[in-house]
Amino acid sequence: MKISGFSFVRNGVSLYYPIVESIKSILPIVDEFIIAVGQSKEGDDTREKIAKINDPKVKIIDTVWEEKYFKKGIINSIQTDIAMKECSGDWLFYLQADEVVHEKYLPTIKTRCEQLLDDKEVEGLLFRYKHFWGDYHHYHNGHGWYPNEIRIVRNLSEIHSWQSAQSFRKFEYYDNPRQEDGHSKLKVAKVDAEVFHYGWVRPPHLMQNKKRALDSVHWGLNRAEDYYKKAPTEFDYGPLNLLAEFNETHPAVMKEMIDNFNWQDKLQNSGKPNKFREPHKHETFKYKFVSWLEKTLKNGESIGGFKNYILLDR
Repeated sequence: MKISGFSFVRNGVSLYYPIVESIKSILPIVDEFIIAVGQSKEGDDTREKIAKINDPKVKIIDTVWEEKYFKKGIINSIQTDIAMKECSGDWLFYLQADEVVHEKYLPTIKTRCEQLLDDKEVEGLLFRYKHFWGDYHHYHNGHGWYPNEIRIVRNLSEIHSWQSAQSFRKFEYYDNPRQEDGHSKLKVAKVDAEVFHYGWVRPPHLMQNKKRALDSVHWGLNRAEDYYKKAPTEFDYGPLNLLAEFNETHPAVMKEMIDNFNWQDKLQNSGKPNKFREPHKHETFKYKFVSWLEKTLKNGESIGGFKNYILLDR
């Protein structure tokens, strides 16, 4: 059995992505890691830092992001597919540049891949998610954040990155990642492992820069430019006491980033959200109420949440 890891990134260092940590987190169980590295802005040394991992498993594909695909996240799926289609493994393990796996899960993940290798009905593996917010001590445990997602898929030519590269679909034919027909959800099995998502953990000014970059590839450069000219220079995370506290261990590869955490004085630990900004979803009555229903009456099961997969009993 062979497992390939893959991902994509651009301006990873300047936007505070833990891309090196992400790659290192699964290197022990993959036979190769293919990373599509987009041409970054001047002064960003993302490619150099990835190269300095200095592991023969890591293979860099240099890419250029075409502005004509800066719409609805299409460029993200294109870049994901570029890396995925260079993978040679039986299973393909996808991590986005802000996703890291704790080392305690690696044996379980590898064993699960071995168990299901010959079960051809299983097209992917479904992971749990922990979404950190603001710092390394708080995370979302309420409605509105996807609790599960596909992160390992079988190496099949008909499987492609879907929409803004959050997940995957199986296509009867393939034109672009936004096509509305000719595709189906993957049949997946659970793996008893979790992905740590650090996409919302950055100094507030870098969080705003990251949002601007993300909105640029969804809205287009001109619209994003106009919007962020009027936006604050720093992202407002709001009161952190509205979230769950994290008291367990982070992946060992995250130690240096956590040690460098230095924006405590920029965070709001309690109180009311800033009434002069748009509230975050978890600050609104609707989401608070639905979260309460899920935890109280549904044993944590999501109410009405979108599921981008067909879950098999395996």
